[in-house]
Amino acid sequence: MSAVEAAALVRAVSADGLDSDAIRERFARAAWTVVAEPGDGDAGDLVRALGAHAAWRLVVDRADAAAVAEAAAAAGLDGGTAAWVDAVKRWRSRADPAPVMLALRQGARFGMRLLVPGDDHWPVTVDDLQRHAPPALWVRGDPALLAQLERSAAIVGARAATGYGEHVAIELASGLVDRGFAIVSGAAYGIDGAAHRAALASRGVTVAVLAGGLDRFYPAGHEQLIGRIVDRGVVVSEVPPGTAPTRWRFLQRNRIIAALSCATVVVEAGWRSGALNTASHAGTLGRPIGAVPGPITSAASAGCHKLLRDSTALCVTTADEIVELAGAGLAPRPVDPDDEHRADPEGTRGRVLDALSDRSPRRTDRIAVLSGLALDRVRAELGLLELDGRAIERPAGWVKRKG
Repeated sequence: MSAVEAAALVRAVSADGLDSDAIRERFARAAWTVVAEPGDGDAGDLVRALGAHAAWRLVVDRADAAAVAEAAAAAGLDGGTAAWVDAVKRWRSRADPAPVMLALRQGARFGMRLLVPGDDHWPVTVDDLQRHAPPALWVRGDPALLAQLERSAAIVGARAATGYGEHVAIELASGLVDRGFAIVSGAAYGIDGAAHRAALASRGVTVAVLAGGLDRFYPAGHEQLIGRIVDRGVVVSEVPPGTAPTRWRFLQRNRIIAALSCATVVVEAGWRSGALNTASHAGTLGRPIGAVPGPITSAASAGCHKLLRDSTALCVTTADEIVELAGAGLAPRPVDPDDEHRADPEGTRGRVLDALSDRSPRRTDRIAVLSGLALDRVRAELGLLELDGRAIERPAGWVKRKG
């Protein structure tokens, strides 16, 4: 890796006026988006304690768990060597400058901006995630809009939305834009797309948070919509260019949506909708949650009714009610640092399953890289997935069982 080329690439995705120390730190933060999976609290602790560059050097220089523990202890972090063993194993398979350089090249090619904490346009509300906050954000569009989310609401819901749900999402998003609110969502089919389109049609600010790299928009059917958001709003991801969206990354993406918003409103959601995961993250952050009621006979509204019955969600039916709800979200409560990955019941097993193909066998070392997990953890989870009938070991590697 050429230091001159690395510095040039960092400058290409950054604001002007960076000195050499800032360039090193920014390169390291880009590296941590490659090395660690979203929401990795151990990475967050190490970066916050040592700084991104010092933490990255430990990993790329192949430091063992004892050396990491010693550096962490010197910086005031609790925990001995045993606490860092699994983390070091997770990171080591990705600790290579080459993918970082590739991500920066792609970022420069697509006109991305790499935002880091302390930048003028950094959305400070994501810092409420504390140890689970992203080390950096990859951005396309106008990054200045991320610093203007004092009045914002996340509108989320089912991909398989009904006509009723899409109509309500459009009405609420349009009404909120008229009242000076930005609309935050995930650019998915259904409710998300309706909310973004309504905000654009009303000439308002809208922010799309994606679960994959910003060099290839997902879902593909919304490429035109996301392109319009790039032109008139802002699109954000915490994972680097070239990263595929997976179930785990969608679940973790939802915490960014919740953190960027003063309130989260679920317009329509099935019993196990991912929108409920976004609401859960909002609740953990102390952000207010709203849910729109639907027909009691509609499975598409079962998740909203569940929120109204079992959580702190309030019933909302108009933009004015959401404005009132969001007023309670302007002083968020930080997330509990010990509450890591609460919203993902399958945890590491789901990440291993995401890394499998149902057609092409993959070796365990490749699965470890794709999932961001330690090799021994991958082997253990593959065994459990095989017992569950969800994975099959073949001579060339592991595959996901179809159906």
